[in-house]
Amino acid sequence: MFPTEFTPYLSFIGGVTLGLSAIWLMLFQGRIAGISGIIKTALFQKDGRAWRLMFLVGLVLGGAIGFHLTGFDFSYREGFPISLVIIGGVLVGLGTSMGSGCTSGHGVCGISRLSIRSIVATVVYLSVGILVASLTAKVLL
Repeated sequence: MFPTEFTPYLSFIGGVTLGLSAIWLMLFQGRIAGISGIIKTALFQKDGRAWRLMFLVGLVLGGAIGFHLTGFDFSYREGFPISLVIIGGVLVGLGTSMGSGCTSGHGVCGISRLSIRSIVATVVYLSVGILVASLTAKVLL
């Protein structure tokens, strides 16, 4: 079941942790914490692969630790057509490639640097996401 209650303390902790990790990466690696770019270069480039893989492992471990500490029940939606999940994943991958980054790179790091390109990209991501989610809910529900 998806949670409907507001969790300000967990949200605050998550936001601070995300912000600190983005700052840490910028200070010590001179890199932006854009997850799609980190994954892409970890898979296809040898230069800098170690820190990228460590960052990705940290994402997974951080989620696992958070789950363990809070007991928050992450559940998935059953009965959702796998074909739509695959199509959605491909479209997200294409979008991040065309947009030169994802919501973490543009939304978290780019907006904090007052990058106009990132602000525009984030507005487009969110607008299209809301539109697609609304249309999908009307068609499938």
